[in-house]
Amino acid sequence: MGAGSRLRQVLANNGLVEAMAAHSPLSAMLAAEAGFDAIWASGFELSAMYGVPDVSMVSMTQHLDMTRAIVDRSGLPVVADIDTGFGNAINVLYAIEQYERAGAAAIVMEDKSFPKVTSLIAGGRQDMVRIEEFQGKIEAARAARRDPDFVIVARTEALIAGLGQDEALKRAHAYEAAGADMILVHSKQKTPDEIEAFVRAWDGKAPIALVPTAYPQMTVARVKELKKIGVLIWGNHAIRASVGAMRATFAQIRKDRGIHGVEASIATVEDVFDLQGMGAVKDNEKRFLR
Repeated sequence: MGAGSRLRQVLANNGLVEAMAAHSPLSAMLAAEAGFDAIWASGFELSAMYGVPDVSMVSMTQHLDMTRAIVDRSGLPVVADIDTGFGNAINVLYAIEQYERAGAAAIVMEDKSFPKVTSLIAGGRQDMVRIEEFQGKIEAARAARRDPDFVIVARTEALIAGLGQDEALKRAHAYEAAGADMILVHSKQKTPDEIEAFVRAWDGKAPIALVPTAYPQMTVARVKELKKIGVLIWGNHAIRASVGAMRATFAQIRKDRGIHGVEASIATVEDVFDLQGMGAVKDNEKRFLR
């Protein structure tokens, strides 16, 4: 079974796919260990890991290499965040070929211009491409995929750009007509009201994907009440948790002038060895090294 088929099967069986963001194979493995259904190969998280702004600084090659490694180590379907598709429809043709070959189950592509600016930054530039141009990018993605179950998610940033619900719905309908399998709608409002209004007004057949980063009141229970949501993405919590944990640990070591105060609160070396699969290495050494 292909990766896209596996993702679709989870949706069919559970009615909702919960995807946790990851920026590395290790963070993806921890998400799998926690029981999430899928991995969100986050452009924001990878940009943060490299220490650069989320403004299309990370190249397709960098993101693709990390996505491939996440697929390999997590064992879960991976939804790749490819931002604007790394250019126009011609770039999209190549990107889809490469991400499908890397083992991704789905891509999410947004209707902002390249280079993009991260959605949730206050006062950020949020330039949108024409509907017809983005339809061409969706059609290119469909033409490039080999497996018809590879999932193409069209993300509209109309609400982020302040263009209102009518424009968001207009774009969502146009993107579904162009062949998108799913529609992701994003909002930076601090409550779920704007998103819930969009979902109630949506009368298309494509399921909706949400990334409720700005409105944490949107729980799984609340999502299921809306009935039209197919994928729920916890979009940046891996990198934020990592930053908080490292800051606290580093500060404690500086304060204590030693590591004795942090040993009880961080993972053991043995725990990391287990994640790395060192037990299998030892077994294989006994079996094969002579």
